[in-house]
Amino acid sequence: MTESVRFDDDAMWVTLADGRVLGVPLAWFPRLLHASPAEREAVTLSPFGLHWEVLDEDVSIAGLLAGRGDMGRMSDVA
Repeated sequence: MTESVRFDDDAMWVTLADGRVLGVPLAWFPRLLHASPAEREAVTLSPFGLHWEVLDEDVSIAGLLAGRGDMGRMSDVA
């Protein structure tokens, strides 16, 4: 289960209930990369992932653990 999510200039940091902290580049998720800090903070946590309603973005914990980003939208990266 996800405990928290935070951001810095280049990465998203996801803290899991078991104490692991996953750091992934924001470049993997173009919608998050280009979002405002307020939009990034409007995340809903679930046992399986992260959801941003206003950004229409979903990130699965299984995908993060497997090292997968938003491969379907990689062409959106400017």
